[in-house]
Amino acid sequence: MRAASILFTVTVALFSDALYGLSHTYFKAARKPPGPSDPQFTEKYFTQTVDHFNFNSMGNGTFSQRYLITDQYWKKGYGPIFFYTGNEGDVWEFALNTGFIIELAAQQQALVIFAEHRYYGQSLPFGKESFNIPQVGLLTVEQALADYAIMISELKEQLVATDCPVIVFGGSYGGMLSVYMRLKYPNIVAGALAASAPILSTAGLGDSRQFFRDVTADFENISPECRDAVRGAFHQLKQLAERQDYSRIQSEVALCKPPSSPQDIHQLYGLLRNAFTLMAMLDYPYSTHFIGNMPANPVKVACGTMLRGPDLLANLRDAAGIVYNSTGLLTCFDLYNLYVECADPTGCGLGFDSLAWDYQACTEVELCFETNNVTDMFPPMAFTEKDREVYCSKRWAVVPRPGWLKVQFWGDALSTASNIIFSNGDLDPWANGGVRKSLSSSLVALNISGGAHHLDLRGSNQADPASVISARKTEAELIAQWVPSPRAHRHVVWKNLDSNQQHHYPVLLNHSHP
Repeated sequence: MRAASILFTVTVALFSDALYGLSHTYFKAARKPPGPSDPQFTEKYFTQTVDHFNFNSMGNGTFSQRYLITDQYWKKGYGPIFFYTGNEGDVWEFALNTGFIIELAAQQQALVIFAEHRYYGQSLPFGKESFNIPQVGLLTVEQALADYAIMISELKEQLVATDCPVIVFGGSYGGMLSVYMRLKYPNIVAGALAASAPILSTAGLGDSRQFFRDVTADFENISPECRDAVRGAFHQLKQLAERQDYSRIQSEVALCKPPSSPQDIHQLYGLLRNAFTLMAMLDYPYSTHFIGNMPANPVKVACGTMLRGPDLLANLRDAAGIVYNSTGLLTCFDLYNLYVECADPTGCGLGFDSLAWDYQACTEVELCFETNNVTDMFPPMAFTEKDREVYCSKRWAVVPRPGWLKVQFWGDALSTASNIIFSNGDLDPWANGGVRKSLSSSLVALNISGGAHHLDLRGSNQADPASVISARKTEAELIAQWVPSPRAHRHVVWKNLDSNQQHHYPVLLNHSHP
């Protein structure tokens, strides 16, 4: 047992950092070294203001915000700037798994910058004390957006790129930030590609049953029998729990310790539910190493596992192992090391990143999703606004503000905005929490058949469905239309000035040339 315990601990240490997307119990694979086709990013740090909105806060301090930059394809001083609005994790993971931006940069001669979100990765404003109270209070969407606005503005000055249009990109929560950047700072950002951005559901708009209903639908679409097998396995677990046959549960599901209370059973349900959530989100047509190691078409693989024989609990254990034990090295599952319940029912992961996301889910980002075993295949697990308030008051001494994102960032009242692409894959359970219908000629919704969570932001792959190839083509065309518009506006301004005015504004002469 000692050797098995050591092996388990080492494996968890390697694979259990929270990373990405709005489902957060992710297992961080060792960062792969850049290959010959990878962009040559330079890692840098930007001196950032700790509090943008209070001139006498936290000693008026600054912190080092990490960003990655490559000018490999940039037409210096003229080409556009593609800026990735980093989300809840290490910026390198996004940079090495968002190849479409690099491919587009090569086409459009763009500078590429990936910015790390405050309080994530290495961008900790107060180091290891960042998650103490009150320091954690400066982790807000508004502060993060201001970080990006200041970084973009100052880097443009430093790089002699003041006339270069900026397009922001992001996936999942990062996609939400891209939308918000275009709404909040249209003077800085010319357009946004928001992939898999659930800006409606996270603002409290929509049905609390939607998310896990759509997770279930992914498995049901492979086979209704698959859905029924998952539901049946959970029912067997419930029966064992009601009899308090905890040793049987331990052996059937390969837990490191037997559960001993209803809370342990609740934790087990959460851990297992999260595995199916991740497979639904990451149901790519090829294997990925973005979040641990996921096989191609993991939903189909899981359904094959669930339907391989009559032992539903063994099948459930091995289906969960696709996520939690992709290496095959674990001998057992540790309930409280692999999954942490938090203010996000889809999981917050582990480590500092999980603390940051938990706080955000307690303040601005609303994630009150439930399972009920009627509209989905999972055990009934409610998470109401009241549940959220009780948890967050105890954990962070904060009271959530339902509806704040709707007030601050427009909710579904987006018709006066412009130059935003909302892309969603129909396999992604986050899709129906976002914008699925175009609102105008410049607020374009792209629905990607057979697409999982922000598949369009990933680099091209031979296994890509035709739908994502078409979506990327449309995205490239729209962005190409947005890029010249700021220059064209300046050119018109210059042409309309009389000769005396032109003499006083010579800088416009340089900015108006193609």
